[in-house]
Amino acid sequence: MSDEIRVGVAGLSHDHVWHELDQWRKQPHVALVAAADDEQALLDRVSSEFAPGACYGDWREMLDKQTLQFLQIAGGNSESAEIVECAAAKGVHIIVEKPMAATLEQAERMLAAAQKAGTLLLVNWPTAWSPTWVEMARRVQAGEIGEVRYTRYRSAHSGPVAIGCSPQFVRDLTTPSINGAGALMDYCCYGANLAALLLGRPNRVTGLRGFLGTEPAYAASDDNAVITAQYPHALAVCEASWTQPVGYAGSNPVVYGSEGSLAIHHGKLLLQRPGANEVEINVPALESPWRSGPEAILHYAATGAAIEGFCSPIVSRNAQEILQAGLDSSNTGSIISLQQDAR
Repeated sequence: MSDEIRVGVAGLSHDHVWHELDQWRKQPHVALVAAADDEQALLDRVSSEFAPGACYGDWREMLDKQTLQFLQIAGGNSESAEIVECAAAKGVHIIVEKPMAATLEQAERMLAAAQKAGTLLLVNWPTAWSPTWVEMARRVQAGEIGEVRYTRYRSAHSGPVAIGCSPQFVRDLTTPSINGAGALMDYCCYGANLAALLLGRPNRVTGLRGFLGTEPAYAASDDNAVITAQYPHALAVCEASWTQPVGYAGSNPVVYGSEGSLAIHHGKLLLQRPGANEVEINVPALESPWRSGPEAILHYAATGAAIEGFCSPIVSRNAQEILQAGLDSSNTGSIISLQQDAR
């Protein structure tokens, strides 16, 4: 087809990739023409389930031999920067899984490469495709609860081993040189992204992390973490756990403002104002092109619009800065002050 949109995937160890490839398959005139990973078992699976035109044991060879318009990156966090630099230089638009990198330095390289090449870099935060999260953020940014004073999100489950993540994904998540940290990087990132979207870059960050459970796979990194970010008129709390065996108690996430609060409570979006009863907000369903990363990046590419919201590479870079500062704080026991500039 002359209008065929050529898509490749670099890295298959991130378990989100299978859902994302299914989303690509749903887009009209899209063909998965190539996949690359250095593990044959993952190439066998992608061949069986998605039948890409060609498979490669090295993403560099794929980028050299294939003409791609879009690339899905779904390997370990530490791999993303080099892939983005090479793909962006070839004019390829990119989706990368959250968080965008293992370190702030890597995230900034990715942002710079996309900006230099004039290509799209969309960071695929699952919260961006949640109607309740999107409506909550929209209302906060519209000023419905006044000036934001506090945000909090706890992301938790009983651990990647317990919930059945693939061996490759468990390896990536629990190897600090690949993931950047453990639960801190994997799950504090959601709270950091929320804070970065609603509040921007903080002035100071503190972090605590530890190995609190018994799963030996997590001992090299951390299985619980808390990051707090301080702004001139607000605080943000980012919590993570791989040792939570039960569901959430209370509202999660929650945003308090000078004129009220918005919170998600067991799937419902709740608004509370001073002197009034809490009310449930009707949340509209997400419509095209805002239902998935592939759908959104195709729209951005077609319209020339800048990526906004949770998936913005600038917001995601700022979230990475919070994560990096939280990690540095947890390692040193000190408060990390961030240099403020015109960013």
